[in-house]
Amino acid sequence: MSLLSPFSRRLYLRIWLAVVGGVVVFAFAVGVAWRWAAEQNQNQHQPPTREIIIADAQGRPLVEGLALRQRGNPNEGLRYRIEAGDGAVYEMYLSPPTSGRHMRPGDRWPASWFRPPLGFLWMLALVGIAVTVGVFPIIRRLLQRLETLQRGVQRFGEGDLSARVAEQGQDEVADLARQFNAAAARIQTLVQSHKSLLANASHELRSPLTRIRMGLELMQGGQPSPAFRAEIERNIAELDQLVDEILLASRLDVGAADMGTVEAVDLVGLAVEECARVNAEPQVGDGNAIEVPGVAKLLRRAVRNLLENARRYSQGEITLAITRAGHDAVLRVCDHGPGVPPEQRERIFEPFYRLPGASERSGGVGLGLALVRSIATRHGGSVACEDRPDGKAGACFVLRLPAAP
Repeated sequence: MSLLSPFSRRLYLRIWLAVVGGVVVFAFAVGVAWRWAAEQNQNQHQPPTREIIIADAQGRPLVEGLALRQRGNPNEGLRYRIEAGDGAVYEMYLSPPTSGRHMRPGDRWPASWFRPPLGFLWMLALVGIAVTVGVFPIIRRLLQRLETLQRGVQRFGEGDLSARVAEQGQDEVADLARQFNAAAARIQTLVQSHKSLLANASHELRSPLTRIRMGLELMQGGQPSPAFRAEIERNIAELDQLVDEILLASRLDVGAADMGTVEAVDLVGLAVEECARVNAEPQVGDGNAIEVPGVAKLLRRAVRNLLENARRYSQGEITLAITRAGHDAVLRVCDHGPGVPPEQRERIFEPFYRLPGASERSGGVGLGLALVRSIATRHGGSVACEDRPDGKAGACFVLRLPAAP
C-alpha cells in the first residue's frame, strides 16, 4: 500500500495537508524575508565610528585614524570622515552593495518602499497573496464534488428519482456518492414496484368484481342456482386471496418488522402438512427434522404457494423433497406440467407476471411466486426454477434456506 493511500481515501487529511503545506511555505517565506530585512537593517545601523588603517602594498600605514560616519542618503553610499594622528582630515567613500555592478556616487539603491520596514511588509503581503491563490484551487477541487453531490440530492428531493451522482475517487465523498446512488436506486425500484402493484391490482380486482356484477344482473332477483352460488363463492375467495397477497407483498416489500416471531421451524413437518392439502408426495429422506430459523407463517405461505403453483399446472404427480446441503436446507417441488422456458425463469418471480398463454381461469393472480422470493430473501435464502433432474417434462422450484445448526 502506498504511503499516500490514507490521503487519497480521507478528505479531511487532504484538506489538512493542503493547509499545512500552505502554512509551511508561508512560514519559510516569512523567515527569508525577516532575514533579509535584518541584514538590511544592520547595514543601515552600523556603529557611528571605527578605526581605519590604509596601508600601501608593502604594508606600511599611509593613513591611520578614527573614522566617523557621515549622515546622508544611503542611496548614495556611505561616507566617512577620517582624522589622522597628525591632525590631517580625510574623507572616504564606500558605494552601496551591488550585484556585480560598480556603483558610483549618485547611483541610487532601489526605491524606498523596497527597504525596511516597508520592504518587509510588502514581501509578507505578496507571499500571503501567493499562498492564498495557490491553496484555493486545491481546496476548491476537493470540495467541488460535494457541491455536485448536493445538486444530485436536491434533484432527487424535487422528485427526479433517476438523479444520480458521479462516483469518483475512493475517499469519503466517493463512498457517500455510492451510498446515495444505491439508496436512490432502491427507492426508485420501490416506487416503481408500488406503482406496478397498484396498476396490476386494479386490473386483477376488476375481473372477479365484473363477474360477480354480471351474475347478479343475470339473476334479476331470482333464486340462485347451486352452480351460480359456487361461482360467486369462487370469485369472492379469489378476491380475498388477492387482497391478502397484495397486503403481504406490500409489507414484505417495505421490510415490515412486525411480520411475526423468528423461531426454529420444523421444515419437514410443515412441508408434510402442506403436501396433504394438495395431495402431493413428500420425500423427506430419513425423516429427521430439518429446522430453519424464521417466521412460521411466512415459511408455510412459501411452501403452500409452491405446491399450489405446481398443482395448478401439473398434469401428474407432484413431489416435494427436503434435503440438507451443507449449511442450507433445500426444498424441491417438482411437477409434470409444461415447464418454464429458460428465458422466462427469472421473470416468473416478478409480481403479476404470467407465462404467455396462461389462462386467467387457471387460478392465481400472479403474486404467488413473487411472494416466495420475497419470503426467501427475508430469511436469507433464495428460490429458483430448474429443469426436472430426470429429464422429463415439467419444472422444479428449489427453495434454499439457512438451516439451524
